[in-house]
Amino acid sequence: MAKAKNNKEKKLEDILFDCRNALRGKVEQADNRNAVMGLVFLKFAGDKFEIRRKELIKEYGDNQIFLNKPSFYLAENVFYLEETSRWSYITEHAGDNKISNILDQAMADIEKDNKPLQGALPQKFYSGLRVEVKTLKSLIDTVNQISEERFHEKDLIGRVYEYFLQHFAIDERKEKGEFYTPKCIVDLIAELIEPYEGKIYDPCCGSGGMFVQSVKFVENHNGNKINISVYGQESSPATYRLAKMNLAIRGIGCDLGERNASSFLNDQHKDLKVDFIMANPPFNLKNWRDEDELTADSRWDGYGTPPVSNANYAWILHMLSKLDVTNGIAGFLLANGALGSDGDEAAIRKMLIENNKVEAIFVLPREMFYSTDISVTLWIINNNKKARELNGRKLRNREEEVLFVDLRRWNQNTYEKSYIMFDEQQILDIKKLYDSWQSVDFEKLYSNVPELCKSVHKNEIREKGYSLVPSKYIDFIDKDLEIDFESEMSRIQKEMKEILSEEKLSQSMLLEAFRGIGYEIE
Repeated sequence: MAKAKNNKEKKLEDILFDCRNALRGKVEQADNRNAVMGLVFLKFAGDKFEIRRKELIKEYGDNQIFLNKPSFYLAENVFYLEETSRWSYITEHAGDNKISNILDQAMADIEKDNKPLQGALPQKFYSGLRVEVKTLKSLIDTVNQISEERFHEKDLIGRVYEYFLQHFAIDERKEKGEFYTPKCIVDLIAELIEPYEGKIYDPCCGSGGMFVQSVKFVENHNGNKINISVYGQESSPATYRLAKMNLAIRGIGCDLGERNASSFLNDQHKDLKVDFIMANPPFNLKNWRDEDELTADSRWDGYGTPPVSNANYAWILHMLSKLDVTNGIAGFLLANGALGSDGDEAAIRKMLIENNKVEAIFVLPREMFYSTDISVTLWIINNNKKARELNGRKLRNREEEVLFVDLRRWNQNTYEKSYIMFDEQQILDIKKLYDSWQSVDFEKLYSNVPELCKSVHKNEIREKGYSLVPSKYIDFIDKDLEIDFESEMSRIQKEMKEILSEEKLSQSMLLEAFRGIGYEIE
């Protein structure tokens, strides 16, 4: 009885931690993540199925034709589950010797019956883990403690998935896991580019976090998620499946291509043009193509072929090729090295600036990412920097200007002891700065702030060799100029006299002490 009471009193975070910990040391970290996420998917899919099934029984009675018709479930964004795929069946057989096979069969059947999940779920995975039945049962029992009846939260599914994605990303830091972008950064990108309606694209979508936050952004601003369409691509097969699960369980429709593939070598959306791009490409990706591959690709037209040694500018040009030529806007992350690199990258950067594509550069604090501790840059690329009205705001013409913002000192908020995050107020402050700079009331609302931001004309950027390094433009405060040297020297001289006086006093006292015991010191 006491044990049951303790379980009942457990907080959600404690249960989620126990899930993460259940297979730790027994399987590889990535397998641990996939095992937990797969079971959590089955749990929530099962819960939603049972709720929908009760609705159908209430409406049609015990009519097996209606109760077993997949379309009656899919129409409400609920996946149809055969009896052996339902969570109730899995928990009932959790202690069976063949539980790993039961889980594998459940995954196979769910994919077969639900078209949106094709290619999303791990196949023949649990039997391949080769863990003891009691270990797998313990994990299933722990996952079973997560329920809406127990934790009355509006978006329990979202909270649980967000927790696991974030914490597994932290756990995999040593392995350089790059399937997750910190939520606060995604929130910031969404606030800056405002994806209210239209097509959204991410060429390296990871676990789909950009899309999830885009939908939340729309809902938080009283919009409707049916007004946005989601397109993406992911090269890692495991992360591709994770993204499809993440989006599917939240009821977010998406087109992630027929399978996992490289956006460079096998573009799954060749003719796609989108309104918004949100992306966090792998930083400084090397050898992204062979020397003789993609040398005359249409994506590089007018800019030149990006070097094999680093994919940073290949990502930029790939994304630019997807943007709607009239109003498309992109917010994406790159390593700081892309801001002032030489060679072919410098030539491409020059053309981006001359073609008025670069709207803003935000340098972020270090330690914001789980895969690296370097400082990273948020770029805003915009195909329309002309004066216009946008989402109720009147914008001025910014074609000849770029906004530089240095946020490296905004590092007061820590998470998990060592990671930096922006809070809601900081995100709103950054957005206010950006909006003020864009506004027709620019002269009243915006001002350059030393060590924070500066609006720079294209002529000055030309003079600096087309560098986009913010420190070349943002004013630096010379702290030495604030010193009153005359009073400071007086203070130092006074302190030195006091020190010398104390030293002389100490020496005379020491000599007297030696003389007192019969020693004569010259």
